[in-house]
Amino acid sequence: MTPFTAPTQDQLLAIKVNAGIAELGQSEKFAAAEPDMVEAIVEGVGVFAAGEFAPLNRIGDLEGAQLENGVVRLPAGFEAAYEQYVAQGWNSIASPTEFGGQGLPFTLACNVLENLGAANMAFTLLPMLSVGAIEAIEHHGSDAQKAAYMPKLVSGEWSGTMNLTEPQAGSDVGALRATAEPIEAGEHAGKYRIHGQKIYITWGEHELAGNIIHLVLARLPGAPEGSRGISLFLVPKYHVNADGSLGSRNDLRCVSLEHKLGINASPTCVMSYGDKGECIGELVGAENRGLAAMFTMMNNARINVGSQGVQIAERALQQALYYANDRVQSARAGAADRDPVAIVEHPDVRRMIVRMKSLTEAMRALLYYTSGQVDRGTLGDDDAAMRGDILVPMIKAWGTDTGIDVASIGIQIHGGMGFVEETGAAQHYRDARIAPIYEGTNGIQAADLVTRKLGLENGAAYAVLMADIVKDAHDEPALANLASECAAIAEWMRGAASLDDRLAGSVPFCTMSAVAVAGWQMLRQKRAVESGSAPALAAIKPVTARYFLDHIVPEATGLKAAATDGAALLYALSAEQLTG
Repeated sequence: MTPFTAPTQDQLLAIKVNAGIAELGQSEKFAAAEPDMVEAIVEGVGVFAAGEFAPLNRIGDLEGAQLENGVVRLPAGFEAAYEQYVAQGWNSIASPTEFGGQGLPFTLACNVLENLGAANMAFTLLPMLSVGAIEAIEHHGSDAQKAAYMPKLVSGEWSGTMNLTEPQAGSDVGALRATAEPIEAGEHAGKYRIHGQKIYITWGEHELAGNIIHLVLARLPGAPEGSRGISLFLVPKYHVNADGSLGSRNDLRCVSLEHKLGINASPTCVMSYGDKGECIGELVGAENRGLAAMFTMMNNARINVGSQGVQIAERALQQALYYANDRVQSARAGAADRDPVAIVEHPDVRRMIVRMKSLTEAMRALLYYTSGQVDRGTLGDDDAAMRGDILVPMIKAWGTDTGIDVASIGIQIHGGMGFVEETGAAQHYRDARIAPIYEGTNGIQAADLVTRKLGLENGAAYAVLMADIVKDAHDEPALANLASECAAIAEWMRGAASLDDRLAGSVPFCTMSAVAVAGWQMLRQKRAVESGSAPALAAIKPVTARYFLDHIVPEATGLKAAATDGAALLYALSAEQLTG
């Protein structure tokens, strides 16, 4: 596997142009996000990721996480790298200052995870899940819970997890059966005995952090059926004493690790709670309001999963570029010199590389535009918060689908060498495949867009977004046309289309919408570079932006038929006929 170098200049451009970091820095809350600070963070975490996380990517894939007598072991080097991650303060970028965080914009926390994930996606799932736990406790935890758990979660000394899925309850979270019994008396009075099994728990057990804070969805006695009867509980691996020191181990364990297609260094655990009847947890937030609390952490998690598309695309791109420059084969067609050349000189390889670069940069532009809207929402801009909500399914679904596409092209550039494991190109493709499933499948993201998100402000929120694109793309007819088509489809979906029709067209519509916004953001980058911003990208950005606008945007417009054809054809066969 080739070395990783952080794409610092393109990240800084996206953070400045698409997230609008300078405007965010004008606020009192984010005043510390001065230009020098922003550059120092982006450059610093890029160097850290390349030096500490990237070298562990291949060994993590080959050796993976191992469960030995109930203890999860990671390959050599992981513990030291995580210690450095905590010591250098990368976990605390956007967390509240009152708990030891740096209080910087979410945009910069996204950049930390983007760099770490491009260097080592499997490893980066550990801090990514902790960020979600911090979000949930910050917004829904009691003052006592915040005081006891937030400081060490913020620093990264402790890690966090999200426990939703059970064998019979995947996307239908309301079907979960884990229980929580109130404790009336004794040492743990006021707390709850947790009992149940959870599957697919990312980094559910490991030894890198001193404690693991599990956030577990479970049912109280007499709770309503379905999602209305779910509560959220904080369940630490080790009990925490009143003075903050660690007490005895809680009654929870990792039963097994899943054997997966990729992300082998990330322990995906089957967790069992309360085998001995003594798993103690604390209620987070109100009874039967656990799903709402969990979705607090899931919204930002979905953005960070969308970032995984950017991450894996960037790593696959860098590897493909190295190989295309290094691999010599055949003379260039039509050239007078018949000596073999590096394959980067051949037109179709050029096509693939330009496509990889254009898609990767466009995903990044959409990622930071989304994070910038989230930051404005934090500052009290309700319209920006609503726009951020609309963008979440786009960056999560289109970003992760496109990450797979880019990793696949990377294998194609390697030819047969890409299909064998020795080059490492196949790892990126395998690692990427989980992201469209994480945090609500991409079908669920698209369904969210065409149901809940299209209804915001009676449809006006989405319509205004597309109108903004049409207005700004006055000199880009293909982009303006795509945005106009998206607006028209949205109007049809909210009017004449049945629910089945909307859902049948939701995935192509989500793709069209994401490409429209990403194309807009690439156009903004192109204009900024042509006006003198980012001189290092002066030759590159106009080409990659032009490719996106001239090739990717028309492809997305071609999805209109799939978005509007309705559900009738999908149900022309009975289930029996369809499945044989």
